[in-house]
Amino acid sequence: MLDIKEISKTFNPGTPDAKQALNKLSLHLDDGDFVTIIGSNGAGKSTLFNAIAGSFYVDEGSVILGGQDITFLEEHKRSRIIGRMFQDPLKGTAPSMTIEENLALAYLRSAEGTSPFSHISGRDKQIFREKLSMLGMGLEDRMKHQVGLLSGGQRQALTLLMATMVTPKLLLLDEHTAALDPATADKVIELTRDIVGRNHITCLMITHNMKQALEIGNRTFLMADGNIVYDVKGEERKGLTVEDLLERFKAGTGKAMDNDRILLS
Repeated sequence: MLDIKEISKTFNPGTPDAKQALNKLSLHLDDGDFVTIIGSNGAGKSTLFNAIAGSFYVDEGSVILGGQDITFLEEHKRSRIIGRMFQDPLKGTAPSMTIEENLALAYLRSAEGTSPFSHISGRDKQIFREKLSMLGMGLEDRMKHQVGLLSGGQRQALTLLMATMVTPKLLLLDEHTAALDPATADKVIELTRDIVGRNHITCLMITHNMKQALEIGNRTFLMADGNIVYDVKGEERKGLTVEDLLERFKAGTGKAMDNDRILLS
């Protein structure tokens, strides 16, 4: 499904500010894998997502998704097959547009063979309403309301729906609940589990919660210094504790994890 082969990325090369963010990183995801990712600040987690999404081209290596080499495919073309959510609820939606208009944009951008100026039918609108009702937030009765009037949790739930309106080949979740209060974050996580599982979506999710990283999905990566230092799944993962993960991180890097948000969680 996803094959990343020895990708590297250095920002500001040849200057005193040079920073190697990815260092010959390789990974393979099977169809339907749901991977959680943990790592200290600067480990390369979001940079990995940017490399996959096409926010920049990698310096070396390749990115293959669904058998297609997308290493040098433009970001807007990748967005048709890759869904993405960010930590900030303000990203991912157009606040001055209505819920219905946001869903229409997501649908037309992702739907194969359609134009952003294609027509949304009455049947399409009914589908939007049905999908919104599944969120359990009453948004199906507010389709004409501007998105800017929604709460952070409602916007993240809507963004999740937009990112999966047309089932993507890959879904990237970059700490998409970190800015929400605990109760709302739990609600969005449950929606995430439901949508990803029901649609058999291959997913990578960055989280700062180590307990959550072991409970969600079927596989966990630990990242440090621009690479994956530990990859665990199956029966081995089921038996792990947070303390075990911290030990694995230290064994893989030679140093203790120093991310306060992760340790406090």
